[in-house]
Amino acid sequence: MAGLDGIQNRIDPGEPMDKDLYGLPPEEARLVKQVPGSLDAVLQALEADHGFLLKGDVFTTDMLRTYIAYKRETEVDPIRMRPHPHEFTLYFDA
Repeated sequence: MAGLDGIQNRIDPGEPMDKDLYGLPPEEARLVKQVPGSLDAVLQALEADHGFLLKGDVFTTDMLRTYIAYKRETEVDPIRMRPHPHEFTLYFDA
């Protein structure tokens, strides 16, 4: 659906990158658009821009709100509320 949204709204995808993106110098890498790096960031992006999913009555606003809340409660929050193993190494390992 995002692809159709891009076509219908004539969203410019930018020029193709015909090079190794992992080998770019930092100043050039900063210019490359990135996708969200975590589930929480994805959910924030979905909250901010979901109008294209409402077209054609495929999804409803209520369904999207419920989905976002469910993912936060069952996946994002449980991870956020627990220390990362590296935190134990940094702070509790003597």
